[in-house]
Amino acid sequence: MTLILHPILQQSFATIDREIGPHNFSDEQYAVLRRVIHSTADFEFRELLRFSPDVVAVAIAALASGTPIVTDVNMVSIGIQTVVQQTFQNPIVTAVDACQSPPLGQTRTETGMLQCLQAHPQAIYVIGNAPTALLALCQQLATASELPPLIIGVPVGFIGVIEAKSTLAQSGIPHIRTEGRKGGSPVAAAITNALLTLAWQQRNTL
Repeated sequence: MTLILHPILQQSFATIDREIGPHNFSDEQYAVLRRVIHSTADFEFRELLRFSPDVVAVAIAALASGTPIVTDVNMVSIGIQTVVQQTFQNPIVTAVDACQSPPLGQTRTETGMLQCLQAHPQAIYVIGNAPTALLALCQQLATASELPPLIIGVPVGFIGVIEAKSTLAQSGIPHIRTEGRKGGSPVAAAITNALLTLAWQQRNTL
């Protein structure tokens, strides 16, 4: 089955292709970037999006095998549901919904993320909103015996955002992140949807 792109999406992609200018992204990385620009109308992500080595291939393999996807918030879960259902039907778990009794001083998303890590240590983790969740996840994984195949870390905001992304950058775990304060749930969903689409296209051209 071929994924059908809505004509407006195709036209938007064509506009981005015309306006993007020179870049050094591979074809697969560019497919991810284009989705992000489409979701934000912000070409600055060309300078902010970062890929760890070989992460796209790792992501494609993990998604195609039906690996569960843990998101920080509902906006990300809702943003990827349609493409997940059209492709590999990966289970989706939302950390903020999974949270039970957050300790004093911890956010619900942070607590839920750590609880999800205990239950799904080899899931794909997608953080678009909560830097506390990304930082707690990376800190916990620093001493973990099992590591997730992929982290998408693109929280948005002013407090703790750069620290969380820097910790992810130094983690050694395959990841996609944005530099600086920008990111957000639409960016996280766009990256995930682009990777799902790439994985589906690869499967259907073999």
